[in-house]
Amino acid sequence: MAKLKIVLLVLVLLLGFILRLYKFNGPIADWHSWRQSDTSSVSRSFVKDGFDILHPRFHDLSSTPTGRDNPQGYRFVEFPIYNILQAASFEAFGIFSLEEWGRLVTIFSSTLSSLFIYLIVKKRAGFTAGIFSAAFFSLLPYSIYYGRVILPDPSMSASILGGIYFFDKWIENPSLRRVSLIFFAGSLILTAVALLLKPFAIFFTIPMIYLAVKKFGRKSFKSPYLWVFVVLTLLPLVLWRVWMTQFPEGIPHNTWLFNEGNIRFKGSFFYWIFADRVGRLILGYWGIAIFIFGFFAKFKKEDFLFFLSFILSSLLYLFVVARGNVQHDYYQILILPTVAIFMGLGTNFLLRSARDFSSKYVGPGVFIVSFVFCLMFSWYFIRDYYNINNPAIIKVGQEANRVIPEGSKVIAPYGGDTSFLYQTKRSGWPVFDRSLPELIDAGAGYLILLNPTIGELKDFGIYETISEGSDFVIFKLVQ
Repeated sequence: MAKLKIVLLVLVLLLGFILRLYKFNGPIADWHSWRQSDTSSVSRSFVKDGFDILHPRFHDLSSTPTGRDNPQGYRFVEFPIYNILQAASFEAFGIFSLEEWGRLVTIFSSTLSSLFIYLIVKKRAGFTAGIFSAAFFSLLPYSIYYGRVILPDPSMSASILGGIYFFDKWIENPSLRRVSLIFFAGSLILTAVALLLKPFAIFFTIPMIYLAVKKFGRKSFKSPYLWVFVVLTLLPLVLWRVWMTQFPEGIPHNTWLFNEGNIRFKGSFFYWIFADRVGRLILGYWGIAIFIFGFFAKFKKEDFLFFLSFILSSLLYLFVVARGNVQHDYYQILILPTVAIFMGLGTNFLLRSARDFSSKYVGPGVFIVSFVFCLMFSWYFIRDYYNINNPAIIKVGQEANRVIPEGSKVIAPYGGDTSFLYQTKRSGWPVFDRSLPELIDAGAGYLILLNPTIGELKDFGIYETISEGSDFVIFKLVQ
């Protein structure tokens, strides 16, 4: 039986890994390509200019992200752990493209998340709940798509889940003996990494806080172990944030993420988060039933409270970072583990406990129907995320890379979206954030226009045309 359980776990993890290879070699021009381009651009700068991890740079030199001129292209958001892994893997192995290595880093991270979810749930709810929790995380179409994007969020989820798992192992015997020390150090390192990857990981430390209070009670505030843990996990983030302040031109606007437009707790907030994102995109409507049944599962009180701490973490994150979660559907990547856990608990209830008050066939029947339609409808909504909506940016980007000298700065206007600029493999401006003469003075040497209008061709016709086609034109701005 033990071997069978291991085989099932391996199959779940392997299936999740394989599904995330769908369109693995596709260009960064799919859904949320602008954010993926910005992330991969930092990795590209490491490959091209060296691993200056304290001064991460990307291709966008405009003032749009920060409101300040950014001639060096500084990019100070998360500490570039993800970019180091992507760029170092690309350089070390020599196979696959830089973008493919970015996807692989995320795919491995997502697979680790599935494993940690299984281990966390199995300990308190048994094998069935654990394996189905991992399965839902592996199989939900939303999770599959965002489990292969070039973003740091999935790696953050894997890190904080690992931090929770090892903290749970350490808290069983809170000491600094050899085995306990390994668990303590593992949790400390992974939690610190999660915070560096995405400071929003702080919300998902609530399960650890619950475990600490359950173990130490009022003495939690006096435990030297916990103080060491808190200080050493927060210190790298604090140091990084202090360091960032020296480069304000590289720090994007971020206060809007919390409650711009006073959207928190408005009807539109609840609609976009719970009805559209969770109900439609993630759960495909039918998965809501499985998720809700997770609250009816039978556990010891302390185990149920532990699982509820994941719900509390997710809700606090959604409520505090209200505008960001409404604005971007990829922000819900961080609540996926919670959703998967409660779907696993709900499945366990339907397959085992529901028979106590109904026919033994009702629970499994409800699960099968809900599971199948959940995946079908969710895939129906997610499938378009893989599409390349404007192939021209790839074709013209390749042409620009061919005819424009390396190291030149370009203007590639695309409504401020950096996806087109990224395809040119050149630094520059994705928008006219000032007049053309001012951009030329700032170093712009070439202008690339997609689907130029007659007015644009007339206005910029004074400059030399070095390449053109039916849907683009490239001007040389300086001699």
